[in-house]
Amino acid sequence: MTVAAERSSQAEPRKEAFSHRRLSKNVLWNFLGTALPMLAAVVAIPPLIAQAGVDRFGILSLAWIVVGYFSLFDFGLGRAVTQLIADKLGRRQEQEIPPLVGTAMGIMTALGLFGAVVVALLSPWLVHHRLQVPPQLQAETLTAFYILAVSIPFVILTTALRGILEAYQQFGLVNVVRVPLGLASYLGPLAVLPFSTQLPALVTTLLAARVISFVVYLLICLHHHPQLRRNFRPVGGAMLRQLLAFGGWMTVSNVAAPLLLYLGRLLIAVLVSAQAVAYFSTPYDVVINLLIVPGVLVGVLFPSFSQLFQSDPGMVRSLYNRYLLIIAAIMAPAALVVYLLAEPGLAWWINPDFAAHGSRVAQLLAVGIFINSFGHLSQALVQAYGRPDLTAKLHVAELLAYVPYLWWLIDRQGIDGAAIAWVVRVTLSTIALWWLARACLAGSIRPRNN
Repeated sequence: MTVAAERSSQAEPRKEAFSHRRLSKNVLWNFLGTALPMLAAVVAIPPLIAQAGVDRFGILSLAWIVVGYFSLFDFGLGRAVTQLIADKLGRRQEQEIPPLVGTAMGIMTALGLFGAVVVALLSPWLVHHRLQVPPQLQAETLTAFYILAVSIPFVILTTALRGILEAYQQFGLVNVVRVPLGLASYLGPLAVLPFSTQLPALVTTLLAARVISFVVYLLICLHHHPQLRRNFRPVGGAMLRQLLAFGGWMTVSNVAAPLLLYLGRLLIAVLVSAQAVAYFSTPYDVVINLLIVPGVLVGVLFPSFSQLFQSDPGMVRSLYNRYLLIIAAIMAPAALVVYLLAEPGLAWWINPDFAAHGSRVAQLLAVGIFINSFGHLSQALVQAYGRPDLTAKLHVAELLAYVPYLWWLIDRQGIDGAAIAWVVRVTLSTIALWWLARACLAGSIRPRNN
């Protein structure tokens, strides 16, 4: 076989792996993995409130939030695993993947155990002194928190295993586990209600779901990628530095992003009123769900970008431009519908008085969400290129610049000012991320993985 023929034969599977049909299928899997648990929540929440009581449900809601954010204890290593494995695949350095996975799993096991100990030690202080838990529920709440602490290592290690499958573009396998796990988070406590309304029983279903999903992910990884069993050991050197550097910068972004998200609500409470927070946060929490669309796309494209940067950079540019157009085609009508129906929708859902206060916020946020959706894709490309430090530094710069004009606009225009400030921030951020993405595509910024 000639060199040209060999290259052609290698290119065909690669093109098939990153074809529009294959990526669309992966996007559909990711959408189902996100949407079905949301539907389960709609079904499960009313009976949980009715039978467990408002106080217990409030604590269970906190448990859902805590389990969801336990992944922060991985210090960005789950995303680092996906990026670095995809990078190795693009370079055809598959022999380096088992020690990479072994190193990541060793670090994340230690982080998971550390997180479990921290949460267990803080639980008595939180339950008895910081959280407004009714005295009659404090004992069962403390037990529930201890159960949550046990789940932390499994949650963190699961992010690594899922990252492995995503790097190999196996989103069908990912969501075969992710969908039942998401359903169990809501339907599990619902199934326990006929037998017990105690918090430990309800929260144990969350722990069981996490343990089972970890075991299933592990078995899937070892079955579909038996090479991981060989040379599966923690190593040091450059590989360890790559993991820690990528994960460290991802952690900076993961810490700064929630501050940028919730800072407006805090300043509204300080400068306006607690009631005004409701007028702002309710439309925000509804409109922000539109970002599910770019979120689902980015989840699929991130490992694709990471691998293609090493094997076919031209295809990265093609995919990036194509999905910018796809995002525009989906998000423009969605944002327009929210903008036009903001006032009548809030009036029907809550009441006309609430709509009078919050509809302008919803309209402004719809514009910002449309703009911000493009920033999600650009951010994924920059991070896939191996430069999460750039997005982390941008988030920190945004945070420092955001506070002064957010404060000024809220002081002048109340909750509408908070919405305007948010739109200004995401617009500037999207422009900056677009510029960085173009620089990465042009090669004028050097990747750190080399």
